[in-house]
Amino acid sequence: MFLALVVTPELREFLVQVRSGTVRIVKVCIRDEQLVLGAYREAEKSWDQDYDHFLLPMLDEQEPCYILYRLDSHNALGFEWLFISWSPDHSPVKEKMMYAATRATVKKEFGGGHVKYEMFGTVQEEVCLSGYWHHVSSCSGPAPLTLAERELQRIKISEVKAEISVESKHQTLQGLAFPLKDTARRALQELSQKRINYIQLRLDVEKETIELVHSQQTETQDLPYRVPKDTPRYHFFLYKHSHEGEYLESVVFIYSMPGYSCSIKERMLYSSCKSRLLEDVEREYHLQVVKKLEIDDGDELTEEFLYDEVHPKQYAFKQAFAKPRGPAGKRGHKRLIKGPGGDVQDS
Repeated sequence: MFLALVVTPELREFLVQVRSGTVRIVKVCIRDEQLVLGAYREAEKSWDQDYDHFLLPMLDEQEPCYILYRLDSHNALGFEWLFISWSPDHSPVKEKMMYAATRATVKKEFGGGHVKYEMFGTVQEEVCLSGYWHHVSSCSGPAPLTLAERELQRIKISEVKAEISVESKHQTLQGLAFPLKDTARRALQELSQKRINYIQLRLDVEKETIELVHSQQTETQDLPYRVPKDTPRYHFFLYKHSHEGEYLESVVFIYSMPGYSCSIKERMLYSSCKSRLLEDVEREYHLQVVKKLEIDDGDELTEEFLYDEVHPKQYAFKQAFAKPRGPAGKRGHKRLIKGPGGDVQDS
């Protein structure tokens, strides 16, 4: 049985600082029954570009360690981190056991709320960048179920299906929420004040943020030329026009996805982030989006197309009831029926 190891004051203070700083990676080791700072490096590029370049040289094939790696994504507490327990096969059994017993202490000291994923590795292939993506994929997939659990799950699903409505689907399919960069926020504020009339936004897939591409003055006839042919985009356009003698300024949201020339990852992220972006924009900036469009080619955005989408024609069909025709030719034999009072009448 191992006694709880002491965290040195230097390491404790350092871990507090790195949570919101510029440090990309931290190595924690055990020395003289104390948890100490082994090494660290400042961020240079995006998290995935730094990953193998920073991580792999810190892994010793003979000695376990803990690795804290900062991602570029955020949660309510700040940056999200990856917590790796490195325990190589060739390290002494006593050291493996000591590190395994201390894992929870390190995570608690750093702050479990900052940790997005935990990984354990004995060889580099398990914790390198490709190993990370494999881990993320396995975390998002369903856990293996026994036959009894699968049957129970099938019964629950069949019970729930009867209660699903449009409202309940809306509550469960909330989508992803990438934060807006400051430039994008300022542009949306200006659009809400009608100081600009067009905004184009893009997802930074690596940093998991939404950033402004540009907000140049745009007329309706210019819209087709604003839509890229090779990458997806979000567009907000203040559509100025007249309808039934009234001048209107209607905010239109356009999601452009140029066919299948984009990667699957891009398609999934843009589709998943769209609903949350619209909800946040309408709530925080009080922008009433009158029409949401999805296109694959900017050439679709003609004046006529926009007008018809914002003001769809109302077609009202009223079909008169057609009385069935009687049998052709003779009307058939007369019948005798009893009328009121028992009198016999011809039919």
